[in-house]
Amino acid sequence: MPSRRQVIITGGARGIGFGIATAMLNAGYDVTATGLSAEEVAAVPPNRHLSAVRLDVTRPESIADVLARFDELAALVNCAGVLFRDGSEYDISTFQKVIDVNLTGTMRVCLAARPKLAAARGAIVNTASMLSFFGGPLVPAYTASKGGVMQLTKALAVAWAPDGIRVNAIAPGWIETELTRNIIADEARSSVILGRTPLNRWGEPADIGGAVVFLCSEAARFITGAILPIDGGYAAT
Repeated sequence: MPSRRQVIITGGARGIGFGIATAMLNAGYDVTATGLSAEEVAAVPPNRHLSAVRLDVTRPESIADVLARFDELAALVNCAGVLFRDGSEYDISTFQKVIDVNLTGTMRVCLAARPKLAAARGAIVNTASMLSFFGGPLVPAYTASKGGVMQLTKALAVAWAPDGIRVNAIAPGWIETELTRNIIADEARSSVILGRTPLNRWGEPADIGGAVVFLCSEAARFITGAILPIDGGYAAT
């Protein structure tokens, strides 16, 4: 039998990232899901085709250690990210931290993985956001970083097409994760969100996974530089 394709999912140990990891596993990939802490890594259920390792996308040596495991990669999914809703993103040091993880961290991993992706003519899927399109007044750094991820995706798609590397991004909407638990519990805020979402429900991490599998597959072989909203129609209203 042919060997299974290899994918790394940064931030894949929880939330949207773990939903993607599960979908990629079910699609026949050997999945390496990364988490920042030992606790995140330890929480990933054991599976012979799913491994969990620590990765700090702000540290080049950490990225190099993870990538050293692979000769080639069929896919890279950049899902590691942070945000702060307490107003601290207006502090310049916090602003810089968010940019360093969400935007520069994505670029670091893409650059380091490029030779291994080229060897397999692989695909990259970055994680943008609905805030790549809209302003987020409470999270200026997150908004700026996700706008940057959208444009970075387009730039790399053009630059790396000669290597056979396709580069696309997903733009999740309101997804039920640990980061949104407090908003979901706030009936008034949740009602406003659902009122603008044509499909009238919160998304689930599993809703994101299928789109990522598609973008990494041969079915999407003529798609690069695309930003795919996965938001229940939120951006259409």
